[in-house]
Amino acid sequence: MRARDLGIPFDGTTGRLNAITDVPGLAVGMVTLNSGEGELVTDQGPIRTGVTAILPVGSTRAYEAIPAAIYSLNGNGEMTGSHWIKETGGLSGPVMITNTHAVGTIHRGVIEWTKKYHPAAANEWLLPVVAETWDGYLNDINGPHVKTEHAVAAIEAAASGEVSEGSYGGGTGMNCYGFKGGNGTASRIVPFGGTDYIVGVFLQANFGDRKELRIAGVPMGDLDVPNPMDDDTWVDRDRKRAVPGGAGSVIAVVATNAPLLPAQCEALARRVPLGLARTGTAGGHFSGDIFLAFSTAQPGPLSSGFPIESRNVAKLRSLEFIPWNYMDAFYTAVVQAVEEAVLNALVNNETMVGRDGNISYALPHEQVMARINR
Repeated sequence: MRARDLGIPFDGTTGRLNAITDVPGLAVGMVTLNSGEGELVTDQGPIRTGVTAILPVGSTRAYEAIPAAIYSLNGNGEMTGSHWIKETGGLSGPVMITNTHAVGTIHRGVIEWTKKYHPAAANEWLLPVVAETWDGYLNDINGPHVKTEHAVAAIEAAASGEVSEGSYGGGTGMNCYGFKGGNGTASRIVPFGGTDYIVGVFLQANFGDRKELRIAGVPMGDLDVPNPMDDDTWVDRDRKRAVPGGAGSVIAVVATNAPLLPAQCEALARRVPLGLARTGTAGGHFSGDIFLAFSTAQPGPLSSGFPIESRNVAKLRSLEFIPWNYMDAFYTAVVQAVEEAVLNALVNNETMVGRDGNISYALPHEQVMARINR
């Protein structure tokens, strides 16, 4: 069940899957780590985490750089490789998302995958893009559960088609607006010049305080949901905590097959907060809100390699782009898709019990439907 199935109204025309994979050639893969229960034993579990891989132009062309840009609403988070993207306006390689304390491991995992499948790229230099949000409420986040081979497996599993929303991959242990959060995705069609382009969004939602939540403009902060602290299932109540509000972070990836300049990608990334705000958040200090946008239309011209004359013939390169005065429709598509992706992450989910009996309850569908209908 996705947000539209609850009767939540959305604007815009979606792609076939209403997912980031509506962008041709883009692939998503995940590895989910979900095991153990009871009290936290560091390095043993319970484990509620994973890794997500996004291949903007698939595996074969992964290291042909595409126009890209990053925007940070609040920097209490991490996205590696961001300085090189800002310097060159180009993105190459997979985009990875995991938990806060697994960034280094996944970073190394991308290098291992690249050594295997793209040795020429590995023999130059690699600045993998790895982003994170914090899953320590449900997960043994300090345990070395995410391994380099999980990064490789997620990339190898990447495929087009439907995307697993909710508690899978990097989104396994995440919370959103005090409910069970995780992965959400959506897409919009933007016509231009006789072509229907796609704007797709994928986000790992782990942000927001419950009192902030709004759906279709309707306040949802007082939904009737049990208090995790009142659940007597677990004996060690002293170690239980409520879902932390306003903390945890959100990573958003915006993809389009429309030809864009890096500066236009940045303009798309800057619109992500407008979509988030439609769901209620004001952007908390303890939330790392970092957004990446890219265009898959023109792989290659922004690639950087060592200027070895025998291999690279010196010549000019060029990029096509949507005229700036036609960008408003693409901005609107980002805002609409981000809003829907957040709500898909909340709706397409289930209650999860994690370490020390900490509980993250699923969004109560019937209550939401009743308020929307009323």
